[in-house]
Amino acid sequence: MSQGTDPDHLVFTIDLTAEEARRQAEVVAALGPDWDPVAVLRGEDEAHALLYSGLDDEQRRIHAVLVEAGVLPGREPGRAASH
Repeated sequence: MSQGTDPDHLVFTIDLTAEEARRQAEVVAALGPDWDPVAVLRGEDEAHALLYSGLDDEQRRIHAVLVEAGVLPGREPGRAASH
């Protein structure tokens, strides 16, 4: 800590690197050894496909507008494959 140029205020900094590493390790430990991130992403893709299946023409048009506007996620590269 240092006072800097203003004697009424202290500059206070904290390095949270170690705390963030500990937090991430706790999250991974809580997920357990059976957690499969690829399977989770595939499941999300399957849910997305099911959610938007069966739309009529007007609903598909509105969906496309919302995807283009960035309101809804599109089918961008990097998503897990469905099979």
